[in-house]
Amino acid sequence: MKVSGILLAFAAVTIFSAQDAITRHLGPLYSPFFIAMVRFWAFAGFVVVLAARRPGGFAAAIRTEHLGLQIMRSLLLVAQILIAIFSFAIVGLAQSQAIFMAAPLVVALLSVPILGERVGWRRWLAIISGLVGVLIIIDPLGERFSLATLIPVSSCCVFALYSLLTRLAGRYDSADVSLFYTGVVGMVVTSLIGPFFWEEMLPVDWFWLTALCFTGIAGHYCLIRALAITEAVTVQSFIYLQLVYGLLFGVLLFNETLTMHMLVGAAIVVGAGFFTIWREHALKKREIAASTGASLAGR
Repeated sequence: MKVSGILLAFAAVTIFSAQDAITRHLGPLYSPFFIAMVRFWAFAGFVVVLAARRPGGFAAAIRTEHLGLQIMRSLLLVAQILIAIFSFAIVGLAQSQAIFMAAPLVVALLSVPILGERVGWRRWLAIISGLVGVLIIIDPLGERFSLATLIPVSSCCVFALYSLLTRLAGRYDSADVSLFYTGVVGMVVTSLIGPFFWEEMLPVDWFWLTALCFTGIAGHYCLIRALAITEAVTVQSFIYLQLVYGLLFGVLLFNETLTMHMLVGAAIVVGAGFFTIWREHALKKREIAASTGASLAGR
């Protein structure tokens, strides 16, 4: 069962990486608002079908204790996707993915003021190291530095904030509820904006846009199945495989250039991120073991 979960996690990351490559192709050619709208149409259809098949149906899917929180986190994801499309088009796939890998570190950093979580000195050291890695990737003192590099940085921060609010929503609502609101709210918001940016597309690009929708659905399905049968920390670790794909696709498909700053910085970010994920998992296991021991002692 664990092997099946690992294979599903691998499939999810591979599919999401293909989705990013398609986005990198379409982003410079068409409006990000148009692309995001069509993408959310497909995603909303997926979550609606998923909700209909769950116990309780739509009534259970829309039942939330914090509607404002669900809407806010969904709006953040819409913003993150839009910024990511801009980032792929302007900065490139490889450098954008290298910076996106800092998201778990930003989550750990912001979890202190937002969720009231405690971060020990080891994770603080990992966070600082990861942020130094991001600075190395950006290379603000180098000749090739551009303010456009701040676009993937903002995308990373917005995604981290979305992840934190999703974790906060998880204290009150099930993952199924959060997934439903993510798709439906995203579809509504992008449908209010996207039609103003409707564009005529080449037939071949309609194929790629359709593929973008299907990869989104397939990727989320594999991710949900992976999380259902294996530990979240195992699934989270596979996120860094997306960087490998991003670098390969960027160079081989889009003729992007890798610099030593990018490679060194990415290695530091990945190492710090791996440690942060592992450390958080270890602390959670320790807390569960302690609470279980206390419960057994009290009998």
